Amino acid sequence: VLDTKTNLIWQDNNESKTLTKTWEQAITYCEGLELGDYSDWHLPNFNELYSLPDRSKTYPALSSVFTNVVSGYYWSSTTSAGNSSAAWLVDFDGGFGDWGYKTGSGYVRCVRLAD
Repeated sequence: VLDTKTNLIWQDNNESKTLTKTWEQAITYCEGLELGDYSDWHLPNFNELYSLPDRSKTYPALSSVFTNVVSGYYWSSTTSAGNSSAAWLVDFDGGFGDWGYKTGSGYVRCVRLAD
């Protein structure tokens, strides 16, 4: 899915609604993803991920152009400044940020910069 405001292309296949991983596994997964003839995917940083939700919606707080989404916490690549064992997530229930321990489980939605 192309976001024309940010010029980012978001993963929206079946894996993006079922895939849960630890933070390190999420980074590795996105860096190894080959989808749509592209291999330059990455785990979004917090600002990229936080730009995605539509906060006028809930459960999920995401545009209906996405067909593969669940309400839940999605990993960003951004480590918490106050705790290196934690990273920022975005909760797609309401579209708000939170943090979680990197060893925990979160959903994964990869992103790439549009050409």
